[in-house]
Amino acid sequence: MTARGTPHRSLKQRLADGERLRGILLRLPSETLVEMAGVAGFDYVVIDCEHGPADTALLQHHLTAAAAHGIDVLVRVGSAEPALALRCLDLGAAGLIHPHVDSREDARRAVAASHYPPWGERGFATYSRAGRFGTVTAADHVAASRETLVVAMVETRRACADADAIAGTQGVDAVLVGPADLAADCGFPEPCVVDGLIARAHNAARANKRAVMTIVPTLDAARTAERQGAQLILYNMAHVLVATLRRLASSDRTSAAEDLG
Repeated sequence: MTARGTPHRSLKQRLADGERLRGILLRLPSETLVEMAGVAGFDYVVIDCEHGPADTALLQHHLTAAAAHGIDVLVRVGSAEPALALRCLDLGAAGLIHPHVDSREDARRAVAASHYPPWGERGFATYSRAGRFGTVTAADHVAASRETLVVAMVETRRACADADAIAGTQGVDAVLVGPADLAADCGFPEPCVVDGLIARAHNAARANKRAVMTIVPTLDAARTAERQGAQLILYNMAHVLVATLRRLASSDRTSAAEDLG
């Protein structure tokens, strides 16, 4: 992980340099958790505006907290929400995670929503927070926007079958498989079926020189994913926090029972 105090490099630059980056997925609004992630040394956080609250006022608070601690923010937007994508980037998000990318055309739309022309169709503005409220030149603002990280989320059997076309779309930087949606789309089959589809999508990403992002529940799972070539590890904080609380609650009760003999 990058030491604090060193010149800031974008997530895209760090991935190009071969770094493995670790982040946390936040579905519950909490600037404090964002700050704690920065203090702990994580590389990025993901704010979930698909399954979490898509409140841009709250998002701005999270982005401000992240900037104070030198940690980048990716935002998962809802599918087919270019207006939300625009607002997230104007607020200063380092990149976007686009869910339900099922085809090359979906991937192209995701890229278009994430970049200014000629790469995309994002509306131009320098007076936003990302443009330092109009204090940067248009050329500098455009150059900075080129570092926006675009993650295509693959969540269906159809998407896995078309993973090579999705990953090969110009402007897609990383591929993330949504295992829960994928299992639901397949009718909750045996785990080996879902694992095979995930492997297919990951192989397509690597073949097209795209980073693989993986959601994990534990440190052991993170290490396994990194050994398998994932560059972007994403801890599911809801799982981590609930598991931790359960262990604490269980441990307290077990100890109390043992004390009572």
